[in-house]
Amino acid sequence: MIEFGSATAVPVTILTGFLGAGKTTLLNRILTGNHGLRVAVLVNDFGSINVDADLVVGVEDDVMSLANGCVCCSIRDDLIETVEEVLQRPERPEYILLEASGVSDPSSIAMTFTDQRFRDTIRLDSIMCLVDAEQVFAAPEQMELKLRQIAFSDMVILNKVDLVERETVQKVHDWLKSRFRRYRLVEAVDADVPLDILLSVGRFAAEQLDAEVPDHHEHGPGCGCLEHDHTHGHADGHDHAAHFSTTMLRSDRPVPLAGLREAIKRLPGEVYRVKGFVYSEEDPDHRIVVQVVGKRIDIASDEPWGERAPETRLVAIGAPGAVSEDMLEAVFLEPA
Repeated sequence: MIEFGSATAVPVTILTGFLGAGKTTLLNRILTGNHGLRVAVLVNDFGSINVDADLVVGVEDDVMSLANGCVCCSIRDDLIETVEEVLQRPERPEYILLEASGVSDPSSIAMTFTDQRFRDTIRLDSIMCLVDAEQVFAAPEQMELKLRQIAFSDMVILNKVDLVERETVQKVHDWLKSRFRRYRLVEAVDADVPLDILLSVGRFAAEQLDAEVPDHHEHGPGCGCLEHDHTHGHADGHDHAAHFSTTMLRSDRPVPLAGLREAIKRLPGEVYRVKGFVYSEEDPDHRIVVQVVGKRIDIASDEPWGERAPETRLVAIGAPGAVSEDMLEAVFLEPA
């Protein structure tokens, strides 16, 4: 029996990492990014958000309305009460971001978002840990905390790699490999990471996949073929093509869900993100939403196919050359 979560639950991303790693810079990139989402932002310290004055269009108590439609709240007494309040707003958020304090342990925060009372309303989407490439080995007395922040994260963003030599970056890689059996790592300058990797939303349409990965070829029924090695820039003018590549899988063949989660776990560490729909053998009348962000895997039953022709349609984002046709076929079409 395959157990599904709720595909309509509001996804939550936690930003963690030691002091000065770049969490606020990353948060601001998300706030001003071209994602079109109504985002609620929770922070440990309201004053820690460095939002440019020209973005703020109104302030009332602990609520800031930003030009891009984001809502920011200050966490004060009880996180659960704050989350419930946010979810009850007239304009319900489509996404929740939490910037944790640089000295906080993300495990206790994550437990809050997996509370049973939130089962059908929110889902913990990912925990992103920022690591300062220049200062990762500084403050050795805080190394245990840094390791815990990394251990509980789904993806590590090694930030500020432009401030150190490649030998230092490799030293960080070796250090992580010696301590963690399995982790996902993305290198970044000034916390500049594609939004496709950072945000995972289940309610996306098939045409949005086309927008992210242009389809230059015609696909007839039953082709079951793959498109691959497409790279793309972003509307904000930053071109990530040199560091990231995308691969699309399309097939009208029903997929067995048994073994799928374990098969996904075998993807290499350089595969950062997978999202899309699966046409399943077990529940052929409904779309199955698959979300993979770093180590986190979410498989949920969605709405019926209706007038749409059932098909498996997925996009994988990873380092250049990290995803092959054979790999996606083996994982998603023959997972058992």
